Amino acid sequence: MSTIPIEYRSPSAPPRVVAISGMIFSALFIASLVCVRLAVPANPTEPGIWLTDPTFRSWVRFALKLIPFTGVAFLWFMAVLRNRIGALEDQLFATVFLGSGLLFVAMLFASAAVAGAMLETFAGEGRLPSQSEMFAFGRRTSHALMNLYAIKMAAVFIFVTSSIGLRTAFLPRWMGFVGFAVGLVLLLVITDFPWIVLLFPLWVLLVSAYILVADLRQRPSAKWTNKTT
Repeated sequence: MSTIPIEYRSPSAPPRVVAISGMIFSALFIASLVCVRLAVPANPTEPGIWLTDPTFRSWVRFALKLIPFTGVAFLWFMAVLRNRIGALEDQLFATVFLGSGLLFVAMLFASAAVAGAMLETFAGEGRLPSQSEMFAFGRRTSHALMNLYAIKMAAVFIFVTSSIGLRTAFLPRWMGFVGFAVGLVLLLVITDFPWIVLLFPLWVLLVSAYILVADLRQRPSAKWTNKTT
């Protein structure tokens, strides 16, 4: 039986796993967001012209196919990051961390499901769906789920992750403050500037890159220490 106090046990998740999962999520989410933003106007009252264009429909369909893998990559990123923090994690922050992350994925999937239903329903009609009440309802619902709820939960996730990073010192102070700034922008500005949603995957990419670089720097120093001892 181990006699090492739990607070001094090193976390079992390798830093490289955290970094790779975060980078995969960032790449998939950025690709899907760019495809959707280029094809579909940000205004939820738009008449649905993109549904009559085969190129735009292909972009949206490609983006929707990436969403399930994006959600899985983010869940994996959450899991290995929490395991990386280990016993240093506070229960209060852990609850908000899990809740905000899971709600983000749920809202992301719901928004994609509504968008996919609209795509398959109106794409084959060959006319603008602007007079359809079902299209108006689905368009506004998908927009609200993504921009009003999913991204707000992403902002909360950034806040709590930055707080945990500062408390446990697995993130530098400057990165924690960057996270607070990004979360504040997502909370207050997303409805007016839809491209700002890209700040979330870019923040995850920044955190992942830092963890990977820090791990690569520590490995040579650890090997040198072992040789000298």
